[in-house]
Amino acid sequence: MEIWINPACSKCRSAVKLLEAEGAGYTVRRYLEDPPSAAELSEVLERLGLEPWDIVRTQEAAAKELGLKDWPKTAADRDRWLQALAEHPKLIQRPIITADDGSALVARTDEAVREAIARG
Repeated sequence: MEIWINPACSKCRSAVKLLEAEGAGYTVRRYLEDPPSAAELSEVLERLGLEPWDIVRTQEAAAKELGLKDWPKTAADRDRWLQALAEHPKLIQRPIITADDGSALVARTDEAVREAIARG
């Protein structure tokens, strides 16, 4: 399993601490230093069962600068959203865990982290 984190994020640190405590095997991706491409984001979103606008941190300065709250949330605009997330990875909700069973979770709670561990 892989966890996308921002080390400055308390939810990310908590998720990693829980993974450690549970003895889970995982790799860390510091997605601000190693940003995912639009294609990678699309694949993870498919695994999450979400759309790009579902994982946007709307209170970030970049979201406000881009005017994301006014962007249409349609299939026709999906690529635009993916590109914005790829170019501004700080906008991506965190942490995201991709489990070995092919699923993924936005793991902002201990329950979500435990669910990811259970999925392998």
